[in-house]
Amino acid sequence: MLDRVALRSFRNHRDTMLVGARRLNLLVGENGAGKTNVLEAVSLLAPGRGLRRAALPEMAAEGTGGGFAISARLAQADADPVQLGTGTSPDQPGRRLVQVNGATASAAQLGEWLAIAWLTPAMDRLFADSAGARRRYMDRLALALQPGHATLAARHERALRERNRLLSAEAMPEARWLDAVEAQLAETGAALANARAMLVERLAAALATMPNAPFARPTLAYRPGGPLTAEALVAELARGRARDRAAQRTLVGPQRDDLQVTHSAKAMPAALSSTGEQKAMLIALTLAHAGLLSGGSAGDRPGVLLLDEVAAHLDPMRRDALFDLLRDFAGQVWLTGTEASPFAGIMSDAAGWQVTAGAATPL
Repeated sequence: MLDRVALRSFRNHRDTMLVGARRLNLLVGENGAGKTNVLEAVSLLAPGRGLRRAALPEMAAEGTGGGFAISARLAQADADPVQLGTGTSPDQPGRRLVQVNGATASAAQLGEWLAIAWLTPAMDRLFADSAGARRRYMDRLALALQPGHATLAARHERALRERNRLLSAEAMPEARWLDAVEAQLAETGAALANARAMLVERLAAALATMPNAPFARPTLAYRPGGPLTAEALVAELARGRARDRAAQRTLVGPQRDDLQVTHSAKAMPAALSSTGEQKAMLIALTLAHAGLLSGGSAGDRPGVLLLDEVAAHLDPMRRDALFDLLRDFAGQVWLTGTEASPFAGIMSDAAGWQVTAGAATPL
């Protein structure tokens, strides 16, 4: 697990060091104090854009020259600690830098060390959001289980942009150019679609073992945007060239996927459920995914679960149920809240910090 996390010139944290982290960790402070910024920093120890999906230049603290640094020590039971770091330099604020044990690495390589997942208030309307938001959600959950997923998604995105560029040219490109691009697009697209389908299947199986209470249990269905085999997808892409040229975009493939979520007990689309029910279903989904991480589905990589204000609107019974489930999680958990009292049930097991104006002091 991560036993030390440091932030320098990141958001409102000029120089913050969290030492002595445990399996359960609590950050307490007023709104705007910088609690979520700590979670975002930890989320950047994985491939991708972090829990806010912000641009790198936005993350540097104002008045610091444009660069920031995040580092953490990963303690291992049977090996030496590993030092993970990421950030930007002032002269290239838009270029992400990554180090593992002091050696230059890629962002994708961070995924080889940690399996990170999160739940934030911004996700509360996921079920009523766009299909694109749910595709990103599926990919983030898949990435926590399989670090190569980020590379696969990036390869598919590059091939998709290239096909769209060719189709938007003034003259229809030669078939041989489209054949080559579509072959790559079909290969990566089928792999991406099948990875998402497998994720949803495993989540659905985990959810099926959970009760309908205290957290509303969702039923999941994967809705593919095209064929699931490379052979069928490449044929569909070839058939759709004229249609896609007219639309100026590719209309078949995993970029059209969606995740269908239903309130199990009511047989109601999640998007039509109440705000409270949607939050409860998100928590159930998060716990099911955490169970996959705990069950070894992420390999030897330790799981890290980031829960931002997750207990804010839960009654005492649901809070206690949540804490019981988090105690069973084999990985590490980071939680935030505006006050410590709702977390009384886990305080004896947790490391805690009071966060005030970008500074953290032990509780």
